[in-house]
Amino acid sequence: MIQRGNSRQPVFFESDDYQAYLGCLKEGANKHGCAIHTYSLMTNHLHLLLTPESSEAISKIMQFIGRHYVPHINNTYSRSGTLR
Repeated sequence: MIQRGNSRQPVFFESDDYQAYLGCLKEGANKHGCAIHTYSLMTNHLHLLLTPESSEAISKIMQFIGRHYVPHINNTYSRSGTLR
């Protein structure tokens, strides 16, 4: 799976942001039943290789990340809105 920032804008600004994203990804994957095989996080996009246990698991994980990681970025950098 590939996820890209809106208009290719950054989704990661500092090293703490990468750790926050990975925390959300791991928590969401555990909660919604999805194996994380590998990932590559770059400044304005990321690649994930996942195996879901159910047909809705990946969409649930992405919703989870949106509800947890995006507020982290918005609060940390005094922003508003979405990243993707």
